[in-house]
Amino acid sequence: MLLLGLDIGTSSVKASVVDASTQKVIASAQYPDEESPIIALHAGWAEQSPDMWWEQVQKAIALCNKTGLYSPVDIAAIGIAYQMHGLVLVDKNQDVLRNSIIWCDSRAVEIGQKAFEAIGEEKCLTHLLNSPGNFTASKLAWVKQNEPEIYARIDKAMLPGDYISMKLTGEINTSVSALSEGVFYDFVDNRLSEDVIGFFGLEKSFFPEIQPLFSSHGNLTASVAQKLNLKAGIPVTYKAGDQPNNALSLNVLNPGEIAATAGTSGVIYGVSDALTYDLQSRINTFAHVNYTETQQRLGVLLCINGVGSLYRWLKSTFGGSESYQQLNSKAAEAPEGSEGLYILPFGNGAERMLNNKLVGAHFHNIDLNKHTQAHVIRAAQEGIAFAFRYGLDIMRENGMNPAVIRAGQNNLFLSELFTKTFVNITGVPVELYKNDGSAGAALGAGIGAGIFSTPKEAFENNRPLQMVEPAKNQLEPAYQEWKGLLNKQLA
Repeated sequence: MLLLGLDIGTSSVKASVVDASTQKVIASAQYPDEESPIIALHAGWAEQSPDMWWEQVQKAIALCNKTGLYSPVDIAAIGIAYQMHGLVLVDKNQDVLRNSIIWCDSRAVEIGQKAFEAIGEEKCLTHLLNSPGNFTASKLAWVKQNEPEIYARIDKAMLPGDYISMKLTGEINTSVSALSEGVFYDFVDNRLSEDVIGFFGLEKSFFPEIQPLFSSHGNLTASVAQKLNLKAGIPVTYKAGDQPNNALSLNVLNPGEIAATAGTSGVIYGVSDALTYDLQSRINTFAHVNYTETQQRLGVLLCINGVGSLYRWLKSTFGGSESYQQLNSKAAEAPEGSEGLYILPFGNGAERMLNNKLVGAHFHNIDLNKHTQAHVIRAAQEGIAFAFRYGLDIMRENGMNPAVIRAGQNNLFLSELFTKTFVNITGVPVELYKNDGSAGAALGAGIGAGIFSTPKEAFENNRPLQMVEPAKNQLEPAYQEWKGLLNKQLA
């Protein structure tokens, strides 16, 4: 029995076909090879076309099918992971009304701040409405204020994963997890937030029917099945944001367990059983994949927007034809501390952990007679690791003290230098796994379809590849210098 997983990323879409009996990936494909564009019509804006995601989904599935390594008719369920916090709007014909305002877009920060003050900081925080900031609810309010002709045509507002599920099945529904990441859900009242919806004056009819995350969200339509060379009627049985999905794929499900990623954004994601909140809303709490009203499992998320986006920018600007692997090797040629060169990696929108400020990316202390490409690449990796340390210290202030962090051996965690720097500067060992968002979504589909009785069963064959233990932290003085430079930007 086979499972199909889709990962709707900012850079590309990845599809994986997994054998449920072994939990092994049979075939996987990514489309496109080059990173997808982010549309920035103004400073701080970030949009992508949902139609582009759908085209990429079709191409990625076609590439998997083309391998000939499996029979598509054996696929029993589909799972979807997706970039969080994006806003997708459709009309009554399920046609997209505008580009998606995606996760790193900052245009609605002021609107969200007004909601935070009007509803009341204590009410927002204790009901896990976070600070609405630039989350999905505030983006929808921005559309209402600035694009009334589009707002008037809205039938449904949804998250990116809900949209892809709609394209596959023709049905529109959502989950508590998705609504919570949009700051539409009140965890104390266990319903759509009357405060948020009332303050922004949103229509309740915009919000899809709520389904359990692990359940049937609809079946593949005959017309789409024909396009994809799949069997009609395959159920979509799982959809989750990329960070909860990453945590699931690393078997991070219980209070105190922690996952990390260092892709387009950098994330530390911990599981709690308490309504945890930061007084400044620098970290944010959402419903985890295994959340229920009777057994609360909440994901406490720290996000750094500028991680992979900085590294991608460096590669395209200074890397020439060099691969990421070659850049990682080159970074190791520079000495620890990059001889005083510091980089603040915050050039991809307002940073939640910096109180929604648009700090920007900064290079400090460049010596034109000393610093080389290797210094710049190493300083970028060290700056990103320093940003993780800064964020982890905020999580520690709020009672999250990880004994170990689990991460997939991909993106920046493919760099031995970055991994060691991350471990040494945080003082926390990292357990590395072979994991992939689309494979995790496929196994999530197996849980939702009842093929696996528990998440633990779905990931029982996932063993750690390596444990990286902290060594002596030689970079603490450099981190304190870096932190001082950041504080000057925040002043």
